Amino acid sequence: MPPWALKLFHAMNMGMFRLAGGWMRIQGRPLLQLTTVGAKTGQRRHTTLGYFPDTGGGAGTADAGKGDSWLIVASAAGSAKHPAWYANLAKNPDKVWVELGPERGRVRQVRPESLKGKERARAWEEVVRLAPGYGKYAEQTDRVIPIVRLRAVDSDRRQ
Repeated sequence: MPPWALKLFHAMNMGMFRLAGGWMRIQGRPLLQLTTVGAKTGQRRHTTLGYFPDTGGGAGTADAGKGDSWLIVASAAGSAKHPAWYANLAKNPDKVWVELGPERGRVRQVRPESLKGKERARAWEEVVRLAPGYGKYAEQTDRVIPIVRLRAVDSDRRQ
């Protein structure tokens, strides 16, 4: 997908997230709004992503993130480069927040952790089982698509 199309897609998703929150899905997955601080700009950045509840051994099967950690996939729709938000997580891991679609208005600070080795492999298998489109993204790129665990680190706040 060309970069301009991805930007348009994300902008439309942000608007729809605000309107429909818990009703919208990407590849059958519920949505969260990820807020990061730009690695280069230092400004807050928002993106809407599908998520998988984290069960500790894979991506889980529940639709709503009832726990305190979630998995997201840095696929960038199979692009050759990681999405910008992934670089933002690496540069500013202590400045990351999520708002789950089903819990509109509830913002939680989270700590990102990229999964590695067997843990990543198990999670990837489950991600592709639950949302097969991610497997197609992997076929489109030479890079290993990161899976990131987002773990809540504080009490929530209402916006």
